[in-house]
Amino acid sequence: MKVGLFFGSFNPIHIGHLIIADTLAANSDLAEVWLVISPHNPFKKRSTLLHAFDRYDMVDKATYDNHRLRPCDIEFHMPQPSYTIDTLTYLQEKHPKKEFVLLMGSDNLVNFGNWKNYEQILHYYSIYVYPRPNIKETPFHTHPKVKMVEAPLLDISATYIRNCVKEGKSIRYLVDEAVEELIRRKKFYL
Repeated sequence: MKVGLFFGSFNPIHIGHLIIADTLAANSDLAEVWLVISPHNPFKKRSTLLHAFDRYDMVDKATYDNHRLRPCDIEFHMPQPSYTIDTLTYLQEKHPKKEFVLLMGSDNLVNFGNWKNYEQILHYYSIYVYPRPNIKETPFHTHPKVKMVEAPLLDISATYIRNCVKEGKSIRYLVDEAVEELIRRKKFYL
């Protein structure tokens, strides 16, 4: 079974994440997409993140009725910060019969050469890249292990959503209804 791994802080998970994940699960050779919640992205400040379990709950609520999408907390049980190559290796050891594919936006492909052991990732795993606005092509775009996939071009920002919550503005249609309810009830991002 081929499983796409969609890594993210999901702080919060929003409609853009869900549309991309579902599009790739439904319109590619992937059987499932696992949304891997990163407790601490090495490229982001920890202070801006909700607790990992709260972010997991939001991903769980947003995906509960879609059998192709599922939350994944594997990085909660690994040393921090997490590096993609370590997570891929751990998942492959834990699930040897699955073929894992890394999913990323073309904006991440621009800095892919800065990732820990990116050469190993390219050697052992395929990468499906979905479009992001205003991104120039890199040498990675034509790598044999990199597949450019068709998906809606979305530019929704979790930062924008957090700011809307802080300012008391609507986030309707930016996040799943269950996620919005959880954010309001638990007073996240205030």
